[in-house]
Amino acid sequence: MKERAPRLPSVASIAVAVLLVTGLRTVYSAEFDGDYSKLSGIIIPGFASTQLRAWSLLDCPYSPLDFNPLDLVWLDTTKLLSAVNCWLKCMMLDPFNQTDNAECKSRPDSGLSAITELDPGYITGPLSSVWKEWIKWCIQFGIEANAIIAVPYDWRLSPSMLEERDLYFHTLKLTFETALKLRGGPSLVFGHSLGNLVFRYFLEWLKLEIAPKHYNQWLDDHIHAYFAVGAPLLGSPETVKATLFGNTFGLPVSEGTARLMFNSFSSSLWMIPHSKYCTSDNPYWKHFSGGFRKKNQTYHCEEQEYRSNYSGWPTNLVNIEIPSIPGFDAYPSLQEMVETNLSAMECGLPTQLSFSAREVADGTLFRAIEDYDSDTKRLLYQLQKSYHGDPVLNPLTPWERPPIKNIFCIYGVDLKTEVGYYFAPSGKPYPDNWIITDVVYEIEGSLYTRQVSQLLSGNLVEGNPGATSGDETVPYNSLSLCKSWLGPKVNITRAPQAEHDGSDVQVELNVDHLPEEDIVPNMTRNIVRSPVLMRELWLQMWHDIRPDTTSKFVTKAKRGPLRDDDCYWDYGKARCAWAEYCEYRYIFGDVHLGQSCRLKNSSAETLLNYL
Repeated sequence: MKERAPRLPSVASIAVAVLLVTGLRTVYSAEFDGDYSKLSGIIIPGFASTQLRAWSLLDCPYSPLDFNPLDLVWLDTTKLLSAVNCWLKCMMLDPFNQTDNAECKSRPDSGLSAITELDPGYITGPLSSVWKEWIKWCIQFGIEANAIIAVPYDWRLSPSMLEERDLYFHTLKLTFETALKLRGGPSLVFGHSLGNLVFRYFLEWLKLEIAPKHYNQWLDDHIHAYFAVGAPLLGSPETVKATLFGNTFGLPVSEGTARLMFNSFSSSLWMIPHSKYCTSDNPYWKHFSGGFRKKNQTYHCEEQEYRSNYSGWPTNLVNIEIPSIPGFDAYPSLQEMVETNLSAMECGLPTQLSFSAREVADGTLFRAIEDYDSDTKRLLYQLQKSYHGDPVLNPLTPWERPPIKNIFCIYGVDLKTEVGYYFAPSGKPYPDNWIITDVVYEIEGSLYTRQVSQLLSGNLVEGNPGATSGDETVPYNSLSLCKSWLGPKVNITRAPQAEHDGSDVQVELNVDHLPEEDIVPNMTRNIVRSPVLMRELWLQMWHDIRPDTTSKFVTKAKRGPLRDDDCYWDYGKARCAWAEYCEYRYIFGDVHLGQSCRLKNSSAETLLNYL
């Protein structure tokens, strides 16, 4: 989708079946001279996507494996399996002041190796690969080694603690300035998952470091484009699940252990779901008003927040059962009923409470269960200290369009994604004191309960489902918030995921876009970080930085192979597929026919077809 509007930021959004790209362009006084060889790529990884290494000596009893300085902590599955208690000491932080364990501390690794594979190894490497495939694309297309810069961070910390302990945002600013001096041009920013929220905080922090009249100029000089991949712009319900129940992320630990670890991180609330209708006081102006404003920020909600049922989300995020009589378990034993002289009628059934995104983000949920969960004191403390009381930004508010010249919002759709939970007391102590009794999923524009085993084989749930579903981790309404940055008129291009000759491309021009309506319904299935995503992301980035482009956005008219890996053997025709692009060329060591199918021309020459 592309927008052309005089005297307004032009906005482009590309529906390519596998992804949605939203590009925003704003004209400022400074313009990039077009020499793409001067650009740098800066990668801000997502949650749990940076390696952490030990910075201590820790002797692990009953295990042959100890932790020594620079040993891998996140993620070393061998030590996790053999010495889980030692491993937890190196991973967990003090839940209140975020200090390290007295026996072990961990710090984020640096460089590209910190974000490519979390647990390198023959078996574990491919399973824990994050940015490795993307970096391979860059190398295959001739990108220089000093042009790709990773900025890892300690994803366990809240934004203010990142700056307080590690001076992360000062370092990030210096990284942009060093890249400009080294390469001679601005940078392309690639944010993934939580990395997008880190980048948002950096943009607000930067306002307090640079004179207001120089802020936009600094952004123009140092940032050419921003690619937001899988950005949880309104948070993710899985954060609530991890907070109250535990999310193992596929690790061989129990949910209770995972909850204990996750809740020791102040970042545990950074992706908590919040309403798109509620904002807070702007802390930026407090710094220029002599500090007379209130210390604590308050939410200001639009009327729509109270007229809608679910804060702009598909359904209530949390439905939780609590004892009807304070001080007793929701399901007391027979002996407890006799000892307290309670009849079955007096005991009654537990009370079920429901909470919207706003009530989760403002702490109403945690205050309601404070008598039944010992961890809520920590949650409320961190919620106030690290988020509502943050001196730079309350991250639990909707993100308005940042003043960057080119923005591409990329996310997956049409996968079964969790949007709501039903919790009940388990009768066990913390951290196993809650169980999940049901889950609500969004599936291609409908809401169903957890009983869904195959498509459409569960109980239909009432609510406000979106035009489609999310990427399996983040719901569609959170991923697609960036559509609110689009203008009133857009052009839509719909094309297949796979390579194609252009015969089935559909184009609609001057489509009306109303603020509260979706403009790309019924998109087809995809997975973020798929090979098709890599192709489209690369083509749009490459096209955008070329000085000799003839169109404003990369063509969708056709998609041919771009690399040797894209060529394959067509057994039906007994030749290499895509004969226009590929040929059979055997090289010693090839073990099958498809491996000998290679591009006729170089990748650089092939890319010229997309100008």
